[in-house]
Amino acid sequence: MFYFPGGSSYLYIILLIMVITNIMTGGFSLMGILLSLPGVLIAITFHEYAHAFAAVKLGDETPRMQGRLSLNPLSHLDPIGIIMLIFAHIGWGKPVEINPRNFKGRISTTAAEAIVSVAGPLMNFILAIVFSIILAALTKFVPAIWITAQGVIATILADVIIVNIGLGVFNLIPLPPLDGSKVLAYFLPINARRWFYEHENIFYIAFIIIWLTPIASRITSPIINGILQFLLGISLKIFGL
Repeated sequence: MFYFPGGSSYLYIILLIMVITNIMTGGFSLMGILLSLPGVLIAITFHEYAHAFAAVKLGDETPRMQGRLSLNPLSHLDPIGIIMLIFAHIGWGKPVEINPRNFKGRISTTAAEAIVSVAGPLMNFILAIVFSIILAALTKFVPAIWITAQGVIATILADVIIVNIGLGVFNLIPLPPLDGSKVLAYFLPINARRWFYEHENIFYIAFIIIWLTPIASRITSPIINGILQFLLGISLKIFGL
């Protein structure tokens, strides 16, 4: 989930900066965008579905009533978030709305919100594992001339894996409006949690700073690359490659 305060005007400004920077640095590639699109659609759709599924399982029917308990990409796509993910490799889907008062059972509201929040990134990591195995299986059993033809199939599968890992890692950064902030809040003492919520605007500013500078990449890239190499290494070993 990705909630951004202050309306969409901030997003348009950030989007414009990202797109211009990407084009000026030679990062714009129509073919690259087309090849990465399946990964973007899969990652965001399943990410938001996982949020909705977790909320409904915890007793909140709001996502179901709003049509979010669906694997139809159109139910989850946010135009700005999709463009950001394609151009800046950091994006989001349409936030799944929840009503914490509807959660049932003995679980606390903070714990329920943390579970709903972590469900999205967890789904992305599961997808990365699944597609890593698929890529390794194709490498093992499918004729090389077919899987590497123009690099299209391998590139699409690799993008699916990378985008899912990236979306999962990025969303676990413990800053609002990212999912990781809800997870962090659960582990904080009550007074610290209250202070955290009361000063969310400060953390939003911190988030924007790391987003618009190389800080975000320096934080997430080593983690993403490490997870990618680990998953591909394990998957290839499974098939004796």
